[in-house]
Amino acid sequence: MTEPSAKEEKIAIILLNLGGPDCLKAVKPFLFNLFYDPAIMALKNPLRWLAAKSISSKRAPVARKIYQKIGGKSPLLAQTRQQAAALEATLKAEEGRYYKCFIAMRYWHPFAEETVEEVKKFNPDRLVLLPLYPHYSITTVGSSLIDWQRKAQQAGFNIPYRVVKDYADEPGYIAAHVAMIREKLTQVDHPEEYRILYSAHGLPEKIIAAGDPFRLRTEASCRAIQQQLGHPDHVICFQSRVGPLTWIKPYSDDEIKRAGADGKSVIVVPISFVSEHSETLVELDMDYREIAGQAGVKDYIRVATLGCHDSYISALAKLTRDALK
Repeated sequence: MTEPSAKEEKIAIILLNLGGPDCLKAVKPFLFNLFYDPAIMALKNPLRWLAAKSISSKRAPVARKIYQKIGGKSPLLAQTRQQAAALEATLKAEEGRYYKCFIAMRYWHPFAEETVEEVKKFNPDRLVLLPLYPHYSITTVGSSLIDWQRKAQQAGFNIPYRVVKDYADEPGYIAAHVAMIREKLTQVDHPEEYRILYSAHGLPEKIIAAGDPFRLRTEASCRAIQQQLGHPDHVICFQSRVGPLTWIKPYSDDEIKRAGADGKSVIVVPISFVSEHSETLVELDMDYREIAGQAGVKDYIRVATLGCHDSYISALAKLTRDALK
């Protein structure tokens, strides 16, 4: 990418994402970082540290087997880099501004403190924090924003920034989902025999009860998609639950079983994920596909995550420009 001219305003876009282990040895420390986050584990230290240490040690062997199925590491960073390049390419035609994307992961490299140092060297005029989570939750967007602010302050990097907190019903984001679901529906002989399962990452019920808007924002996305699709048979459900707590329902695996009992085929839409990772490549593509076969689901189709879909990248570009107004 060309260097900015003296006349161009330099804009840094920080893409906030979860992160994932880049090798099997990284699985355990990645899990520790995840469960040590106070937005995930609401305990005071030293209890939170002890709990994170215990949970990560117990879950690491299971998680390693999951990552072994997809090449021994998470593909999330590579895909986020592709999205960053696509966003820069979309924005570069704008006169008077020079946009550069940086990536800050929450639980594995590149961490926010690493990215802060990169951004300091770039010396931007303005800064936009852009989460790759479409639906706000304190456990995802909120945690990443808090982490960025803390690490920037520690590094003495106090440039003001704008934040995109949520884009659950942004038209381009919705259009990308509609286009990808329609493509699948046109490939089947009897679309009316298919039930669309909008599968989102779950949260413990107590987090929603405390006021977290994740479920409401997920439902807003699905309503907007359905207004354009008009597909009569659909349901919102939640996957990836762990631990003894009660999580928000209905559960995705239960809905797959219900579809089988109803004699339905399913089209699974990973509504809260914009990149492929273990929850899509293993949980949806392998584990839930097996459940579907056992439950008598006639056909199991999984829609890909949005990735670098033109409408989605255009939506991110629009959100960036709007944040700078």
